[in-house]
Formats: sequence, C-alpha cells, structure tokens
Amino acid sequence: MKTSYRARHKRVRPGTNFVLSAVCVAALTSVALNAEAALDPFEAPPPTDPSHYTEQPADPTQPLLDLLTAPEANEGALELTGGVIGDKRGAPTVDNVLQRAALYPFNYPTNGLPSPLFGAQEWTQKLLMFEEFGTEKLDPNAAAGTDPFPRPTVGPLPEQDPSNVAASAPASAALDTFLKQASIWPYPTREANTSLQNPWKPDVEQFLGRFLTNPPAEGRPPGEGWAHQRWNEFYPQEFYKTVQAGARTNGGLRDGRQHHGYKMGEYGPGGLYYNTADNAKTEYNGTAKGIAPKIHPNFPAQQHESVWTFDGTFPPKLLMARYGQPILMRHYNALPIDPQRNRGFGLHTITTHEHNGHNPAESDGYANAFFFPGQFYDYRWPMQLAGYDTINTTASDPRAAFPCAPGEKLWVNDASPGMKDCVNGSIKVRGDWRETMSTHWFHDHMLDFTAQNVYKGNAVMMNYYSALDRGNEAIDDGVNLKMPSGSAMAWGNRDYDINLLVADKAWDKDGQLWFNPFNTDGFIGDRLTVNWQWKPTLDVRARRYRFRILNGSVSRYLSIGLVKECAGNTCEMPGPKGSGVSYKRVPFHLVANDGNILEHAVPFDGTMDLDGDGDKVEHNAVLPTQGIAERYDIVVDFAKNGVKAGDKLFFVNTMHHDTGVVNKVRIPLADIVSEKYKAVLTPDKQSWDKGDPTVGKFLQVNVKAYSGVDTSLDPTQYEPVASGRGLHKKMIPLWLDRDNPADMAKLANAIHHSFHFGRSSGTDEAPWTIKADGGTAYNMDPRRISSAQQLSTGPTDAGTTGDGTIQVWKLQSGGGWAHPVHVHFEEGIVLKRDGLPPPEWEKWARKDVYRIGGGDENTGTIEFAIHFREFAGTYMEHCHNTQHEDNSMLLRWDIERPGQFLVMPTPLPTWDGVEYTPSVGVPTFRTGDGLGVSTTN
Repeated sequence: MKTSYRARHKRVRPGTNFVLSAVCVAALTSVALNAEAALDPFEAPPPTDPSHYTEQPADPTQPLLDLLTAPEANEGALELTGGVIGDKRGAPTVDNVLQRAALYPFNYPTNGLPSPLFGAQEWTQKLLMFEEFGTEKLDPNAAAGTDPFPRPTVGPLPEQDPSNVAASAPASAALDTFLKQASIWPYPTREANTSLQNPWKPDVEQFLGRFLTNPPAEGRPPGEGWAHQRWNEFYPQEFYKTVQAGARTNGGLRDGRQHHGYKMGEYGPGGLYYNTADNAKTEYNGTAKGIAPKIHPNFPAQQHESVWTFDGTFPPKLLMARYGQPILMRHYNALPIDPQRNRGFGLHTITTHEHNGHNPAESDGYANAFFFPGQFYDYRWPMQLAGYDTINTTASDPRAAFPCAPGEKLWVNDASPGMKDCVNGSIKVRGDWRETMSTHWFHDHMLDFTAQNVYKGNAVMMNYYSALDRGNEAIDDGVNLKMPSGSAMAWGNRDYDINLLVADKAWDKDGQLWFNPFNTDGFIGDRLTVNWQWKPTLDVRARRYRFRILNGSVSRYLSIGLVKECAGNTCEMPGPKGSGVSYKRVPFHLVANDGNILEHAVPFDGTMDLDGDGDKVEHNAVLPTQGIAERYDIVVDFAKNGVKAGDKLFFVNTMHHDTGVVNKVRIPLADIVSEKYKAVLTPDKQSWDKGDPTVGKFLQVNVKAYSGVDTSLDPTQYEPVASGRGLHKKMIPLWLDRDNPADMAKLANAIHHSFHFGRSSGTDEAPWTIKADGGTAYNMDPRRISSAQQLSTGPTDAGTTGDGTIQVWKLQSGGGWAHPVHVHFEEGIVLKRDGLPPPEWEKWARKDVYRIGGGDENTGTIEFAIHFREFAGTYMEHCHNTQHEDNSMLLRWDIERPGQFLVMPTPLPTWDGVEYTPSVGVPTFRTGDGLGVSTTN
C-alpha cells in the first residue's frame, strides 16, 4: 500500500491564508511559524462515506447494457406536483414551435418567425461593457449577515409572477439586500454543508405536494468524494456571491465593487466608458443602476421567465482573477420552483462550468452535479498554474507570478513557505508559466439543458491576470507582455481591453427571447448580438486595443472580419449602390486562441498563407472559423493602416449557415459591404430570403482622439518566422516543440485514446453518439466512464520535478457534421489535422475546443497531446454545439489518484438531497485504443 498523503506531505498553507492588509500580517505569520493547519486528505473516501468508490466489474457488459434502460439520471430536476416526472423535452407550445409555410426556403431562426425590431434602428445604442462581480477577502473572523436567501413571492411583471409563487422569484430589492450583506454566511466548508436546510423548503413542499426530507441548503454532493480537494493548501482567499435569477433592472448592486471604481482611466470622469449605457443621459454616469434587461432600448424588457442571467441583470458579468489567489463563488439559484415556468425552454436546475480552468472536479460543473432553486453551491477555483506539483515547485521563476499592488502579500508554498511581499508588482508562485491562461468564461452545464440555459443567459466571461498578462501595459520588466489595457491601476486595467460576447438570438412577437429546443441538429438565430445587444456602437481611442472575442452561440459558427468605411469610392471595396461610401480591410493580429496566449502573434493582413492552401487573401482582415465556445483575442491598431481619429469601422460576421448541422461557407467581405449578399424579409415578413440575416455588420466602432503614448505590445515583433518580418520573439512558448525529437519521444509511449463523434446507433430522441477507443457508440449517461487517466503523483513538496501524465487523444467525425469538441480541465497542443500540420492559428496555440467535421477549415480528424495533473475526479468531453451535447453527444471521463483501481460513483441530485449510484467503465476506459502514437507528419 502506498504511503499515505498525511504521512508524507509536509508543507501546506495555514487554514486562514488570504491576501491581507498590513495590520493582519504579523498575526498570520505567527500562526504559520508555530503551527501547521490540518492536512488535506488525498485518498479515496473510506467505505463509510456516502461517496465511497466501488469495484469495476470484471466483465462490464451487462452493467453497460443496464444503463441503456436505466431511469434518466437527471429526473430529479423534472419533478412536478404529485410526484410526476416531467418530460425532459416538454410539450410543444406556441411559445417554442412557430410553424411556417413550407414555401419558404430559408430557416432563420430555426423553425421560427423573423425577430421583429420594434422600430429600432441600427447603431443607435451604446455597447454595454462587462460589469465586474468584484471580490472580497474571505475572513473567517468577519461578522457576517445571517438573513436567509429570500423566498419567492408574487409580484408584478416583468420581474415576478403576479399570482403563482412557484412560477415567481424573490423581489428584486430583497435579492439586492441579501447580496449586499456583509461577508458570507454560512461560512464555506471543505465538505458540502448538509446541516442547514433549503430556505425555500415550505414553497417547494407546497408545489410538490409532499414533505421534503431535510433538503440541504448547499447542492454540492456530500462526502469526501466531492469535498474541495486540497482545501487548506488552496484555501480561498477571495469570494463573491451571485444569484442566477430571472431578468430584472440593475439596481447598482456592484457599482462599488468595480476594480476601476468609476474613478480611473477610461472608466473615470471624462473617460469613454464612465457613462455606462447612454451618453445623452447623465443618470448612467459612473453607475449601472437603471440598466434594463433590453436587447435594444426600443425593445420590450425581457421578463423573468424569458432571460436568466447572473444577478438577473444586464450588463453581462465579468470575473477578474489572479494566479495564486484562490477564489470562491457562492452561486445561488433563484429560478422558478416549477420547472415548466420557463417560457418554453430552460430548466431551473444548474451546474456551473468554469471553461477551461485548471480546477478540481467538484468545482468543474459536472453535468450531473446540479443544484435546485433555493440552494447554493460553493465553487472554489484554486487559480494555480498547471504543473504546480512537478514544474517550478520552488516558485523561483519570475514568469510564474501573482500580479499585485504595493503592500499586498500572498502565502506561497515554495521552498520556504510563508507570506511573500509584493516586489516590483509581482509575487512568484509555483507551476509552469507556459500554462498561463488569459480569457475564460463560465456557463451552465445542466445535463440535457446546457444549450437552453446558456442561451437564456447563464454565461459570464472571466479574465485571468498574471505576471505575463498583467493588465498594465506600462510595466516593462522583461516578463510582462504589455497587452493593450491601460496603466491607471497596478493590474487589471480594461481601458483598452474589451470583452465581446457574440451570440445569435431570436425573439417572438412580444420581444421575448425565443428558442426551439426540439431541433436536435442545432439552433440558428436570426439576429446577431454582442454583449446582449443588437447592433450597438463602441467608441475607441486612436491606439492599440485588445478584443477578447467569445462565440457564445448555441450552434452557430462565426468568421469575423474588420472593415473601415471610407467617403466616396476611395477604398478597395465599393459600398451599396448609391451609398457614397466604400470600404477597406483593417488588418489585425491574433494573440490568443481559446484561453491561451499564442507563442507567436499571427498576422491577419494578407501577407501569409496561414493554412497552407495557397490563398493569402482569404484571411486578410478576417478571422478563421470560430466554433462555439472558442475565444479569439486580437490586437487592432486604430492609429495605423490608414485608420485615424474620426473614422468609423465595423466588425462583420462573414459565416453563412443554412442549418445548425454544419457551418457552410464564408461570404467574401466585398459581397457583404456592397450588399451583393444581403438577407431580406419576404413581403409577408414571415421568413428571410436571399441569405443568412446574421451575415453582415454587427458592431460599429468610432475612433476618437488619443493624447497619450501607446506603450502596449507591438504584435509585429512576435510574428512567426514565416512572416518574413518582425523580431520573431515568443509570447508564451508551448510546452512541447514538434520539431524537437526529445519532446516528441515523450509521446511515443503515451496512452492513446480515440473518440468518434457521429450518429452511430442514435435514436430520434437521442441522435448523437460518441464512440470511445473503437468500442460501442453510446448516448450520454453520467454513470458510464468512457476514459480514465491516473495522476503520476499526488501533492508534492517544493523541489519535485516531472512531466505529469501525458496522453495523446484523437477526435474524429464523419458524415459532414461539424462538431466543436471541448475537453474539460486541460489544454492540448494540436499535433496534426488529417495527418498534416495545423494552420498557423493552431500551430502556436494550446486549445480546449477542437473543431472537427464538415465545414470551412475543419478536418475529419485532429490529434493532440494533453497533460493531467494536480486534481482528480469526474470531468466531461462533448460537442459544444450544445444542441448536440444536450442530445447525447457528451461523455464522462475521470482523473484517478495514483494507484487507484476502484471507480468513483455518480451523484443523483433530488429536491431531498444528493444520492450516489455506482458507475461503470467501458472495457478500454483505462487502457486506451492500443494504437500507439504517430509522431511524424
């Protein structure tokens, strides 16, 4: 038997470690020097634990067959009055299936009617910038407000239901009062808190018509198996509270929690973004108070059953986080108790996935670890660099560091554990600096309802800050990349760093968000929104900007271009006939792909053949195909390439769709700006004709004068050698060099897994399947383990070195179907596409979404190298066309502790609490497909 972790692990953090003000440092240092906190277990749960592990059957054939006829794993979320279990697909109503005559050839939105504009004109509203959650220090000694989570009450539309509590929500003022309470109560615990009851218990019992048996306030599964891993070592230092709620007007709850405080830079008085919503209305100066949940000011407000967002409010939310500083999010569920009160789509149970953080499984948002209205779930994100246990374990590399302000301190578990001072703007931490991440998002991952819940508003962006990506372009220390951001604050400036959430939507004749959940191929909306707005404008300065662009659609692929409008016929591409304008392409550089800064900045200016197909023009000022959940960070210089103050530019979607199955073709920019390609409404306004209505301009950019000096990153210095110019410096190098035989030799003996995404043995109700390692093609069942990989080590002391577990995975698709496949937890380095080298935008990237299948710039297969380190538990892999995911294109894979031979059980949540059921692995779940690894092109 291996030596216990308790016996061999020596250095841990104290149980009250957080970034402290100077007055608390002496006391904490004394504690650290004189006593160690309780050590975190890193063993399997004991047999007496409700989450204890079980034997994998010697012959799993029959248990796997039994799962095919087992009850739905998420049926507890569908309980109705009288113990009836609702149909997970619901019953078609006029709210979610709007039939049209067959004579119309274009199907936008999917099986629905065109979305009305209520007289709104394009470019008549200001882009809403993301609103920060704002974190607070987690202090166990702080006095905390103990008012319980407010219960739902009846009230007036649009924020509540006027007659039915089970269809309603807490009053908006009550939610704000609750969230404003000091500190946090009950205080977070390592294991799930099962001692307190769901405060909505009386209302739930009234709806169900039965008594609940001690329903817990926290929805996290109980026991050691879902306890926060390495809790003391990565004790949360910061926290924030938020509530998933129906749409309501912003009450200014978070005004005082903005990092800039509406005082600094472009967010301060006189800055471009000091006014949050309407430059003509001073009531929006320095506050989000009063911002209504509207897609355009002319539109009706969204009702509480139509849109479900974090806090229930607009603007969309942003979490700003720093490496080395663990964060706890207490996520409350204030959605309707009745699962049918959803305006035709969405489910009231949720589970939050931080995409794609290096997080332990209990905080990864597993699809069957959902929680109910009235409950909360404490997600703890360690914010540690991958490789923490094996690379730079002495925390001596300045490129792996926590960005900080003078006077801040951080507990670091290095060779001499203790409080470390902020020196020249950073504190060194453990881990592999090459694994530094930047642009993330988190969203719902409810089994069978991810598409509906995310579309409905369960999506947030998240910026990671580090010594490399500090959010302060003025610091020139040889480590900071100086990404465009600003310099008013020590870190996290967003003056010139803009988050854009781009997603197609549709709404009904009443202006309420509309979705068709019955099309299993994919849902395509007919209006493209950015930050929940239809065709807004954005003011920028004449200097470099960073745009973090997230494709937040359900099934729509994007390909985004950038053009400048010119007076007369002075530019290369004519405008519409008689318009008196023309257009020119505006080049830019791709600097990050998914959450990861590239090794080299890739120029999209027509000078390089980026994908080796002989065509340089196709990517001149146009990004490659962007699958659902992919993030592209670009740097645009609004003071070069003929752009200057006073100019008007447009972001343009060029990707045409016919259906949600595949992305079809990219439309030439010239055809779009000339309106040679332009969708129009049919005379009866019952359908679209002549094209896809989301192809075209979706964001207007107005360039304003800049009086400062732009000292931010010049991406031309970091271009690949093949560009023929620049200094070819590296931003963040990959941990694997495809041209280095020693690196490739590490893959030669690695376990190889293959996953085939398709429709083999699918049914009408669950058409999509995944086949693991050449075995049986299955629909999703959270009780089935398709793949498992064991950690090479448990927690380690400073001085340990190694690679961790490395594997090679191959994804493939057939039949012309397009699938953006997401692998949770770790990033991979693409080795080959259809046996050939990847394009430039993937060659220099670490990825977490891998496009395969039909459509432009996809291939039938993709092969990548991937690591597994630090944390264990249950994770997922799935198609991020979330209509495919929700119709069974999702599988479970586990990370096991060193030497583990038992399998982890599956949580089954109900209103009464979480039960466990045994899991079973497919025959190859630990061994892979046995095909070995090809490391040559």
